[in-house]
Amino acid sequence: MKNKITKILTVFLLLITLSGCTKTLTDSDNKPVKYEKTGQNVTENIVCKPTDKELIKLYEDNKKDISKLPDCDNLKISGEYEGLWNTLFVRPLAFIIINLSKIVGSIAISLVIITLILRGILYPVTKKTAIQSEMMKKAQPELTKLEKKYENKTDPESMNKKGQEMLAIYKKYNINPMSGCIFAFLQLPILLAFWEAIQRVPAIYEETFIGINMGITPWTAITNGNWYYIIIPALIVVTTYFSYKNNKQMQNKDNAMANQMNMMMNFMTIFIGFMAFTLPTAIAFYWITSSLFTIVQNKLVNRSLKNGE
Repeated sequence: MKNKITKILTVFLLLITLSGCTKTLTDSDNKPVKYEKTGQNVTENIVCKPTDKELIKLYEDNKKDISKLPDCDNLKISGEYEGLWNTLFVRPLAFIIINLSKIVGSIAISLVIITLILRGILYPVTKKTAIQSEMMKKAQPELTKLEKKYENKTDPESMNKKGQEMLAIYKKYNINPMSGCIFAFLQLPILLAFWEAIQRVPAIYEETFIGINMGITPWTAITNGNWYYIIIPALIVVTTYFSYKNNKQMQNKDNAMANQMNMMMNFMTIFIGFMAFTLPTAIAFYWITSSLFTIVQNKLVNRSLKNGE
């Protein structure tokens, strides 16, 4: 499993390395140009024209010609080749977000729908993770007994025997300890693709939905006196915590590997909470929807497993 994960990460990193990514617009002193309204740096290689006059002026003042770019409503799925990453992921995703928003009447709702579709596609992986967690729960008594058997034994021979017996238990219940990480690795490129699409399509971060600007960062909004934006990072932390909680509850608390996984999940929840203050709210719509999907799906899958389905 470790070899498979390593290969996946290697391919993904090569894809990013050999492909174009978002570029930040810089001024004559080579400093990033900041869009004060959203608190973000201005993207240089946008794929369509902005409509905000202040943003347009920033491009003009910094000698970036955007006159030949299409309007965001007329964005095409194909365009100038900018590397595999943009061609295969970013631009098609941006095209789908924009065109679906024409049907549903909102980019925010479009983001939610697309997130649900992507999570539906990833359902087999999530289901497998839930099944693994249930098997871990069934193996808990034997794992607890194993921990007590080798309690206070730290010599190499005892540790080796303990490891072998633990692997035997995992094999008995068909448990792969690394399977829970697969979804996290699959979600990373999706999150990055959403990030790139949002940064490179001005129409996305120019929209306002139920009083929330899709492009502004919660920190910028809060520092400008809009305290209600604090609900965004709060929702991200809460939904992330409960999406992880299902797996934490099913792990053996006396097992060293389970404890390490719990520590990692707690760290990730806190880290994501801090990052939420600096990410555009459009990303928050993706993250919260994805986490809610995980919570509901885990409940349904675990219920079906308990019923013997």
